[in-house]
Amino acid sequence: MNPVEVTTHALTADRFDDFEQLLGPKGGYGGCWCMLWRLGKKDFDETRGEGTRARMGALVEAGPPPGVLAYDAETPVGWASVAPREVFVRLASSRVLKPIDDRPVWSVSCLYIARSHRRRGVSVGLLRAAVELARIHGAQCVEGYPVAPQKTSYPVSYAWTGFRELFVRAGFQEVARGSPTRPIMRFELTGEDGGR
Repeated sequence: MNPVEVTTHALTADRFDDFEQLLGPKGGYGGCWCMLWRLGKKDFDETRGEGTRARMGALVEAGPPPGVLAYDAETPVGWASVAPREVFVRLASSRVLKPIDDRPVWSVSCLYIARSHRRRGVSVGLLRAAVELARIHGAQCVEGYPVAPQKTSYPVSYAWTGFRELFVRAGFQEVARGSPTRPIMRFELTGEDGGR
């Protein structure tokens, strides 16, 4: 497929309808509404679907933006979730993705691309926009937790954290690997204001 030029915007309240349009009536992967890592397992299981959609809506209303949307012209075609690591409570219990040091980091926890726009460069633009959003809010380092499959065909639905190669193309570097297929990638931001 041909690459596509996209624009990106932080997910603010005036763009929540676009987020809903992108994730569709099922809310992305199985009613998640990108709340899987933000909630404990019990809380997520009890609210999955309409409850997680409402919680994401409340997050967007309260601010700061919980991520960025990508657009092809006026159509929303991609999403990346980014926030301080401590926001994603499920990361705290992950042995594979445990912190590698005590630095405060922001985390890109999810990438969601419309089926029509997969393999067209949308993810790389979203990752760069997620880094910029984190920088604006004072981040010094942004992490991602993509998959690095050992086989050539890998179901996209299992790669909602992205693929390693996409992070490399967006300027991230691998800093650790808790398992053979789960690297931890970092994008370093330096300077007093977090600028590169």
